Amino acid sequence: MSKTFRPYEPDQIFLMPASLRDWLPKEHLAYFISDLVDQLDLREIMSRYDEERGYPPYHPAMMVKVLLYAYCTGVPSSRKIAKRLEEDIGFRVLAANNTPDFRTISDFRKYHLQSLAGLFVQVVKVCQKAGLVKLGHVAIDGTKMKANASKHKAMSYKRMREEEARLEAEVRKLLQEAQSVDEAEDRTYGRNKRGDELPQELAFRESRLRKIREARAALEAEARAEDEEGDDKRGKGTGAPDDKAQRNFTDPESKIMPVSGGKHFEQCYNAQAAVDSAQQIITAADVTEQPSDKKQAAPMARQVKENVGGLPREISADAGYFSSNVVEELTAAGIDVYIPPDKMRHAYKMPTAPRGRTPKGLSTADRMRRKLKTKLGRKRYGLRKELPEPVFGQIKQARGFRQFLFRGKEKVRAEWRFICTGHNVLKLFKAWSTGLVESRAAGHWRHLSAA
Repeated sequence: MSKTFRPYEPDQIFLMPASLRDWLPKEHLAYFISDLVDQLDLREIMSRYDEERGYPPYHPAMMVKVLLYAYCTGVPSSRKIAKRLEEDIGFRVLAANNTPDFRTISDFRKYHLQSLAGLFVQVVKVCQKAGLVKLGHVAIDGTKMKANASKHKAMSYKRMREEEARLEAEVRKLLQEAQSVDEAEDRTYGRNKRGDELPQELAFRESRLRKIREARAALEAEARAEDEEGDDKRGKGTGAPDDKAQRNFTDPESKIMPVSGGKHFEQCYNAQAAVDSAQQIITAADVTEQPSDKKQAAPMARQVKENVGGLPREISADAGYFSSNVVEELTAAGIDVYIPPDKMRHAYKMPTAPRGRTPKGLSTADRMRRKLKTKLGRKRYGLRKELPEPVFGQIKQARGFRQFLFRGKEKVRAEWRFICTGHNVLKLFKAWSTGLVESRAAGHWRHLSAA
């Protein structure tokens, strides 16, 4: 008995033109991103194309949509994006079957990196107008992200001095040998023979010596700056770096930092995020080259206000952010602060809550300890574990962003903000698909994205 199957004709030619809108379900992320980007302000990017030159470029809006979709789906590599543009329906729909090669994608991202980072604030404001940012409670945290540099390309200040002395001796020896050879050849061939080319061995050592001197000078400048700020643990006025202070030759602004609970060290940046408690929207994002979080709470709070026009009622952060000055500054701004002076283990059982009025004369640290022993204090501080940590897990584990592609703090900061933009777009998409945001019709998005 013959079996009947549904029609299958791989070589069938379409008699009617296909519509890209029929290729994916109507509620697909690709259509959502396309509609959203159409309502964002891309004038800064578009202004780069005022002059007409050569072959027409790909439409900037299309390139932004493709890159944003790539970051939402965990595909930051320009080569992989180019491949997806040929094989993945979501990418093909957004590109309208255009296939820019990986170099075009990479160059667009490099050229417009700061403008792409600027989309972060626009998307945060869309989330705010959609009701996803409440500013009731914001938790601040940092995560170490690997730099685009190997820790084996770093050198300590002590070793720099040793290596500098060794290379200086080798360069002097090579120069003396070269001079001896030149004198011998002059006697043999005459003085008119050209001999000004540096021997390869000498050129290598001189280049390496120059890099080490530059790195040493940069470390000494940093040490002097720390002295002026009064943060130098070695004593004010020394002006000399610690022997263990390191500088990387590939990305000098990155630093060796402890990761995974401090069990090992990598060449990293410290990526910061301020997460709103309503729907885990990142309301502020920044990057620092400092391993410690101690000075980051106040700048992050100020960035929240700058991005969404107001300060949160409450802020929480772990003990790494605590300093009396920071707590006092945030409190004076009208924020209810929950930052412990001491490290609090997850399994730590809090002592009995204090009773009665707060005694007079307590230090800022003791006031905070007392506050976090109360039932309300424990509850509000507990939000910290429910906000940034899952967000970092979604970014690093679910979407695979564990290492930056760019080098240098300014470029890395821009890349981090674009990564966070992708996170917020996914939260906005989830809110729309579950009914928290009513519609993504053009008029609605125009209203939400209006400045």
